[in-house]
Amino acid sequence: MNVDYIIVGLGLAGLAFAEELERNHKSFVVFEDNSQNSSLVAGGVYNPVILKRFTPVWDALDQLKIAIPFYKSLEEKLSTQFNFPIDIYRIFTSVEEQNNWFNACDKPFFEDYMIAEVIKNTNQYINAPFDFGQITNTGKIDTKVLLESYRNYLNNKSQLINESFDYTTLQLQNESITYKKINAKQLVFCEGYGVVKNPYFKDIPLKEAKGELLTIYAPELKLDVIIKSSIFIMPLGDDHYKIGATFNWTDKTLIPTEEAKEELLSKLNKIMTVPYKVVGQSAGIRPTVKDRRPILGRHAQYKQLSILNGLGTRGVMLAPKLAKQLYGYLENNQALDAIIDLNRFEAKEPL
Repeated sequence: MNVDYIIVGLGLAGLAFAEELERNHKSFVVFEDNSQNSSLVAGGVYNPVILKRFTPVWDALDQLKIAIPFYKSLEEKLSTQFNFPIDIYRIFTSVEEQNNWFNACDKPFFEDYMIAEVIKNTNQYINAPFDFGQITNTGKIDTKVLLESYRNYLNNKSQLINESFDYTTLQLQNESITYKKINAKQLVFCEGYGVVKNPYFKDIPLKEAKGELLTIYAPELKLDVIIKSSIFIMPLGDDHYKIGATFNWTDKTLIPTEEAKEELLSKLNKIMTVPYKVVGQSAGIRPTVKDRRPILGRHAQYKQLSILNGLGTRGVMLAPKLAKQLYGYLENNQALDAIIDLNRFEAKEPL
């Protein structure tokens, strides 16, 4: 088999790059072994405001300018809805936070997103004595539905190979690669945390964090917005809600833990007083880089090998733009932004 590209990994990064290739009429296959599930268990929220400090998310407006049409197009292509617009209500903890909110609202960046008023708390089951700040023009991507739909799409086209990628079988020629019976011009690794086992990119400076989420059933809560405090409460429909998320910098397993469950429930019980039942728990490892910026680029020695990784907690916003940038870099020699270029680490940590 001859193809233009091999992609390893079909989380949000791999999906976005696969879609970029398809839109540019490039042939490809994707290897996916379901070993990494950070995209599947992600909250999936797109929001340009850092709600802890009321500051802008890095490059957020440009990311959203590309991401929103990207997901709309995919919904039409896959005949499946996975983009759900929903506002976010940030719980204020003091009058000072209210004042900080209004100061931020005066900045042009936030004019389409932050509502310049205090939203009164009318839900008897939510503890918000200082009320809410409202973020609008935000939403959530159901990453589980998106990824499952796209995998089925590729599988039906015989472009999905459901097996682990064996690095020892990879053969590198001067300007191409061979993997088993597949010949390709380029290979792009989109492995998330799985990159730690990749001998070609294992030295990238990841600062990965395990995250855990709960799903609860709370029929009396009746929320139609996302509540954000020390955790988030996200409506899923049918009186189910996603609760998250934890950050664990030492545990690298994908096994849900009792400690994380207790942490989330302790925080939830300070926010919410309605009866509920825990009906699910999930865990994943976020592929975050030490400088909190993604990693794109070619291997220093093997120019046929590239990487798209480090999307961290904002993959739904980052992936479409990064895929477009990497494609332009590989196919049209367009320069990558220095802040995301793999080469930014070469001086101190050569790969």
